[in-house]
Amino acid sequence: MVKYPPLQRVITIRVLASVEQFSPLKEWSRKNQSRQMTELTSWRYLVSRSARIRTPIKVSQHSFDMDAYEQITHNVVEAVTEEEVQSLAEAPEGKRAYVGYEPSGVLHVGHMLTANKLIELQDLGFEVVVLLADVHAYLNDKGSFERIRSTAEQMQEQFIAYGLEPTQTEFVYGSSFQFEEQYILDLHTLEGVTSLARAERAMSEIKGDGTATVAHAVYPLMQALDIVYLDVDLAIGGTEQRKVHMLARDTLNELDADSPTCLHTPLIADLETGVGKMSSSDGVSVSMEDSTATLREKINAAYCPPTATPAPTEEGHERENPVLQLFEYHVFPRHDTVTVERSEEHGGNLRYDSYTELADDLEDGELHPADAKNSLAVYLDSLIAPGRAKIREQQN
Repeated sequence: MVKYPPLQRVITIRVLASVEQFSPLKEWSRKNQSRQMTELTSWRYLVSRSARIRTPIKVSQHSFDMDAYEQITHNVVEAVTEEEVQSLAEAPEGKRAYVGYEPSGVLHVGHMLTANKLIELQDLGFEVVVLLADVHAYLNDKGSFERIRSTAEQMQEQFIAYGLEPTQTEFVYGSSFQFEEQYILDLHTLEGVTSLARAERAMSEIKGDGTATVAHAVYPLMQALDIVYLDVDLAIGGTEQRKVHMLARDTLNELDADSPTCLHTPLIADLETGVGKMSSSDGVSVSMEDSTATLREKINAAYCPPTATPAPTEEGHERENPVLQLFEYHVFPRHDTVTVERSEEHGGNLRYDSYTELADDLEDGELHPADAKNSLAVYLDSLIAPGRAKIREQQN
């Protein structure tokens, strides 16, 4: 069986002392992050959660389009494999990328993060497949099948309102092919070569803390099989999907199918604490149904220390700055520039052409967390406004 690298394929350097001790490295990173890639060898920068510094990874430059490659891997924490992504970058036009979503009714920031990646891929000419996973939702006890299908129809409209290009987006219901005889036979083939322990591990990041069921063992095998039946070149998901994708890469050869190329996007931290991940079922989340006032209230109460690398909690839990994450993964992918409005008394407006500039100003004290929050609320509101209008139309 092929062994795959750990999630962060960088050397882990645990920072045990203050960040200031690493200021030369930090300064090197800032200066080099935005330089033009003019040499024969290009550099990618991935963020290691353990190191919390940017680590250069050398990538050989072949005939692939570096602009396409950079756009495909933009805001991605892992590509499996780098070489396969390079191959896609050589001729992205007409390639097929997919994300699967359990119909949940209202799009939230988790949906929107992967949707941002789909929009970027559409700009490169990718065809996008959105799997509305109604059967998966039923397996995961998300309601009656009729209710799930109704919810899926609403989500489809919300995705278009958010910005997916309709002519390049194919919406597919899982039930449209997952009950076919050959699909069931292929599923049984995967069941026969996969241990219960491996299937449960693949589902562990998705099912939550509930007791594992037989449905949870079947669920990731169906995800693997969907990649074949949807005929896609690229599978995309948050880091919680990594084990599922690795299962697919290890088992689909049993069906004489190609292993999928995979992209994994980051998870937004809990809005109030910066610990763990933001969840619509546990804690505060940002969704399309939030009113302008509700959204502003949530963002103003968010955890936002004046740094992108907050210290761990007293219990030793790693923390992120969710306000900066929302700027990086939601605002800047959809806006070329961001303006933070301030009164002249407080220094006047600030304009940023990149996320790095904004994060640096927060770190240096030029940008106050309160001003960052106010600006974030404005930009997020503009992004979800079309979807909010669609939801109200659906409700009426």
